[in-house]
Amino acid sequence: MNYEELSLYIDGQFLSGDGRQVRPVVDPASGQEIGMLPLARAEDLDRALSAAGRAFESWRVVSPMQRSQILRRVGEMARERAQSIGRNITLDQGKPLAEAVGEVLRCADHCDWHAEECRRIYGRVIPARLPNVRQMVLREPVGVCVAFTPRNFPFNQAIRKIAAAIGAGCSIILKGPEDTPSAVVAIARMFHEAGLPPGVLNVIWGVPAEVSSHLIQAPIVRKVSFTGSVPVGKQLAALAGAHMKRVTMELGGIRRRLFATTPTSTGRLTYYRR
Repeated sequence: MNYEELSLYIDGQFLSGDGRQVRPVVDPASGQEIGMLPLARAEDLDRALSAAGRAFESWRVVSPMQRSQILRRVGEMARERAQSIGRNITLDQGKPLAEAVGEVLRCADHCDWHAEECRRIYGRVIPARLPNVRQMVLREPVGVCVAFTPRNFPFNQAIRKIAAAIGAGCSIILKGPEDTPSAVVAIARMFHEAGLPPGVLNVIWGVPAEVSSHLIQAPIVRKVSFTGSVPVGKQLAALAGAHMKRVTMELGGIRRRLFATTPTSTGRLTYYRR
């Protein structure tokens, strides 16, 4: 088995180096270089934003049944490919093989869970004070989402954010960890093969501060999700707040979690607006 062929994934296309700056990926056990990761240029980020915005307009009205089918298929593929994906996680992240494979297998359940939940995103009718008034709550996808995930659980953290957003009818741009990228590229391949329309999921890599600043400030982005350290979370929350973006933060380091939106047991509602 070979290590994952690393690439960007933008608007339904896998993009290799092609003149882009590249970053070596190193096996922490041996110190050997195992892959080269292409980093996004500014025009790549703009293309991802454009693709996500265009895709959202059509994906938001796609039947929940169709969204559910795609998520189910990705869950199935994750189980089928758990050994190879787990092996690559061990190569670039360093955790024991049994834990890496177990991470993939357990997280396939997230696809199944959101496949069911996306079919039950209900509104409600609120009793009114007057007989000639009807009050209703309708849930709509919040829009283009941007997500940032850490290196410690590269498959787990990425699939949770992606499945929730896609199931809710949002499009998403995800920047995973540059030193452990194989799992995120594998996720993009599975969604691609499952028939996800171009632009609904985009995967990019780059200099973290430059990427986050470029994406969060973009007017088309409506939601930011970050898992990582408290210091970085503070910076991203401040940037998102300056542009009035909804944000969910899962912050570690000192065992503290900050939610800028009301947390729920499912995490699904944070991808919706009323």
